[in-house]
Amino acid sequence: MKKILVIFVLVLTALGYHFLKEEQLTQANARPMVNVVVAKVTMGPIREEVEALGTTQANESIIVTSKVSDVVTKVNFSDGDKVKKGQLLIQLHDRAQAAQVTIAKVQLHDHIRELERIRELVTSQTVAVSERDRLQTAIDTANAQLLEADAALADRKIKAPFAGVLGLRQVSLGALVSPGDEITTLDDISVIKLDFSVPERFLQAIKVGNKVEAKAVAFDDEQFIGKVASIDSRVNPATRAVIVRTDIPNPEGRLLPGMLMTVKLIKSSREALILPESAIIPIQERHYVYVVDSEGVVSRQLVTLGIRKRGWVEIVDGIQLDQQVIVRGILKVRPGDKVSVSLSENFSFLEQAKVEPIA
Repeated sequence: MKKILVIFVLVLTALGYHFLKEEQLTQANARPMVNVVVAKVTMGPIREEVEALGTTQANESIIVTSKVSDVVTKVNFSDGDKVKKGQLLIQLHDRAQAAQVTIAKVQLHDHIRELERIRELVTSQTVAVSERDRLQTAIDTANAQLLEADAALADRKIKAPFAGVLGLRQVSLGALVSPGDEITTLDDISVIKLDFSVPERFLQAIKVGNKVEAKAVAFDDEQFIGKVASIDSRVNPATRAVIVRTDIPNPEGRLLPGMLMTVKLIKSSREALILPESAIIPIQERHYVYVVDSEGVVSRQLVTLGIRKRGWVEIVDGIQLDQQVIVRGILKVRPGDKVSVSLSENFSFLEQAKVEPIA
C-alpha cells in the first residue's frame, strides 16, 4: 500500500513539474504587448487639382496715343491717377479746328436762312424749284463739313475710353505728339485676367466656372480666388497645352498686370474616407491596413485606394468610418496580436496639396 502511495506521489510531482515547465516556456515565448499609434478613419475633402503658372493681365489695357500731330497745350493727369470714362487727359492745340467749326456753322445757318426766304417763292412759282434744290444740297454739304470740323476738334482732346489706372506720363506741356507716340498707359484692373497653360489631357475635366486658387510672390501665402472664364479654342501643337483664362476680382487694385502667379485649378471636389498614408501597407498590387478593434486586437484588412494628397489617401472600399488604424508601429505587430493603443496627433489635412492618382 505504501509502495502504491509513493508511486502516486511521484507521478503527481512529475506531472506538476511538467506543467510548470510548459507554463514557463509559454511565458518565455509570449510576445510582449506592443504600444502602437492609431488614427481614426475620418471624412475629409478630396480635390482633384491641376497646378500651373500663370501671368496676370488687365481686364482692359491700352497705350494712350494721339490720332493727329499737334502740340500739347494741357496735361490733365499725373502718374498713377485713377480716371473715369471720358475724362480729359491731354489737350492739343485746337484753334484752327475751332475756327473751322465756326465757319461751318455760319455757312450752314446762312444756307438755312436763304432756303427759308425762297420757300414761299417756290410755292408761288416765282423762283424755280431747282434753286430750292441747290440750297438744300448746300445745306447737306454744310452739315457734312460741320461734322468733319467737329471730329477734327474732338481729336485734339484725348480722353480716357474707360475707367482705370494710368501709368507713367511720357509727354510734357508743349511737346509735339504724333500718331503712335506713347502718352501713357491705361489699365482697368478692377478685374484681373489670369492666363495659364493646362495639358490637353485635362481638357475634358476643365469647364467654365471651375474654381481657381492663385498665389503671388508679392503677397506671401495670401490666396486669390477666381473662376474659369474661358478656354482657348486651340491647343498649342508645340506644348500640347491649352490656354485657360480666369477672372479674379481685384477691387482694391492689389494685383497688377504682368505678375507671375502659381495656380491651382480645381477639377472636382468631394467628401471621402481618408487616412494618413503611413497606415497603408503595400503588398505587390494590393494595399492593406492594420485595424485595432475595441479589445485591442490587430487584424489586417484589404482596402481599395482612390486618390491621394501629400500625407493623406482616400479609401474607396474595405474600411468604415471611425475604425482605428495603426499608423505607427506597424512593423512591430502582426494579425492577432493584442496591442496598447494611443491616438495619433492631430494631423492637419493639407487641403492645398497636389492631388494625383494612385497607381
